[in-house]
Amino acid sequence: MKTNRGSALRRLTAGVGFLLPSLLGFLAFTAVPLAASFAIAFTDWDTLRHNMFHHEPLRFVGLDNFIWLFNQPDFWRYLGNTFYLMLGLPFAIVGSLVAALLLTRVGKGQVSRIVAMALATVVLVASGVLLRMAGMREIAVLGIFGALAATTLAAGVLTKGTAYRTLFYLPNFTAGVATFVLWKKLYHPQVGPINLALAPVLDGTTSVIKAAPGLVAWGVPALSGVLAIVVGGWQLRRLRQHWDDCGAGQVAVAMGVATVVLPQAFLLHWLGLSGGVAALVTTVVGAVVTGLILRRPRRWGPKCAIDRGLSAEIALALALMPLLGLLASGIAFGPGLPALAASGIESPDWLGDYDWAKPAIMLMGLWAAIGSNNMILYLAGLNNIPPELYEAADLDGASAVQRFWHVTWPQLVPITFFIGVMGVIGGLQGGFEMARVMTKGGPAGSTTTLSYFIYNEGFETGRLGYASAAAWVLFALVFIISLLNFRFGNRNVND
Repeated sequence: MKTNRGSALRRLTAGVGFLLPSLLGFLAFTAVPLAASFAIAFTDWDTLRHNMFHHEPLRFVGLDNFIWLFNQPDFWRYLGNTFYLMLGLPFAIVGSLVAALLLTRVGKGQVSRIVAMALATVVLVASGVLLRMAGMREIAVLGIFGALAATTLAAGVLTKGTAYRTLFYLPNFTAGVATFVLWKKLYHPQVGPINLALAPVLDGTTSVIKAAPGLVAWGVPALSGVLAIVVGGWQLRRLRQHWDDCGAGQVAVAMGVATVVLPQAFLLHWLGLSGGVAALVTTVVGAVVTGLILRRPRRWGPKCAIDRGLSAEIALALALMPLLGLLASGIAFGPGLPALAASGIESPDWLGDYDWAKPAIMLMGLWAAIGSNNMILYLAGLNNIPPELYEAADLDGASAVQRFWHVTWPQLVPITFFIGVMGVIGGLQGGFEMARVMTKGGPAGSTTTLSYFIYNEGFETGRLGYASAAAWVLFALVFIISLLNFRFGNRNVND
C-alpha cells in the first residue's frame, strides 16, 4: 500500500514538475498582468504623477475612468475607425476562398509534364537570349520579370499547384513591420509604383470624361441607380420567397435586408447627410422592410428556426454588399466627375489624405489576407469534401454555380464560421502595427484604432488607469460579439 502511494506521489511530483514552467509562465505573463490591469482600471495611475521621483499616492476612482472614456468623442471616433477597417473582412474571406478554389483546380487539366517542361525551356531560353541582346538596359529588367513570371507558371503546372500555394503563402513568412514598410514605399505619392501605374489609367479616364461630360454626369448615376434597383429588388424578392417557403428565419431575413440598406447609408452620407442621420434613416427603412416581409404568412406553417438560412445570407452578403456599395458611389460621385476631370484626376496621396488613408490600409490587409491562414483552412476544407457529393450533383445535371452553392458552400460553413469569428476578434484587437509603422495614427487620427489608442494613452501620455479601462472595454466588446457569433452561428455550423 505504501509502495503504491509512493509511486503515485512520484508520478504526481513528476507531472507537476513538467507543468511548473508553463504554470509559472502563465502566472507571470498572463494571470498576474491581467489581474493588475483590472485593478489599475479603477485607479488614477498616471506615470507622470506616480513614479520613483514623484510619490503621489494612488487613488481609487471607481468607474470614473469608464465614464470619462464613454464621454470622450475620440473614443467613439476611434471605435468607428476600428469598425470601418473591419469592413474589409468580407473581402478578405471572399479573396481567400477564391484563391483556394483556384488552387484546387491547378493540376487537374490535361497538360502533361512534358509539355510543361518544354514550355518552361522555351520561355527561359527566349528570355536569356533577350537578356543577352539587351544588355543591362530597361528592357533587360523586363525580360527578367517575364522569365520569372513564365517560370512561375510552368512551376505551378509541374508541381500541380504546390508552387502556387507556396507563393500565395509566402508573405506570411515576412515580418509584419517589413511588410508595412514595403507598402509605405508602394504608396509613396510621387515615386510609388502604385501611383506610377495609375497615372496613365487616370489620364485616359480624364480624356474620356472630357469627351462626353454630359453623358458621364448623367449616365453614370442613372446606370448605377438602375442596377442598384435591380439588384436590391432581386434580393428582397428572394428574401420574400425564402420566408414563404421557410428557407429563411427572422434573423436571416433581417441580415438580407441589411445587405441592401447598409450601402444606402453610405449613399445618404455621401449626398450630404450626417452619419448619424443616415444611419437612423436606413435603420428605419430596414426595419419597415423587414417587418413587411415577416408579416407574410408562411406556406408551411410558423415552425422554423429564427436563424435558419443565416449562413446563406452571410455568403450572399459578401458578394452583394461590395456591388451595391460600388453602385452607390456611382450615384453619389458620378455627377461630379466632369468637374473633377476639368482640373485633372490625379493619383491619391494614399497615406497622407484623410479620406484615402483607411481604404489604403484596407487594400493592404486584403492583399495579406488572400494568401493567409484562411486560404490554408479553405484548401483543407475543399480537399475534405467527399467526391461522391460532386458525382451526385453531376448526375442531377447541376451547373458549376449550383455545385458551389449546394455542395461546396454548405461543406465550408464550419470553416467560414471559424474564420469569421477569428477575423472579428483580430479586427477588433488589430490595427496597432499598421498605424504605428505607416501613419502614426494619422492623418488627423483617421487610422487610429482602439488598440493604438490604448497604446498612446498607456505609453505615450502615461495614463495607465485610463488605458486599462479602455482595454477592458475592448475585452467586453470582443466577448459580447463572440457570444453573438456563437449564438447565431453554431446552429448553422452543426446543421
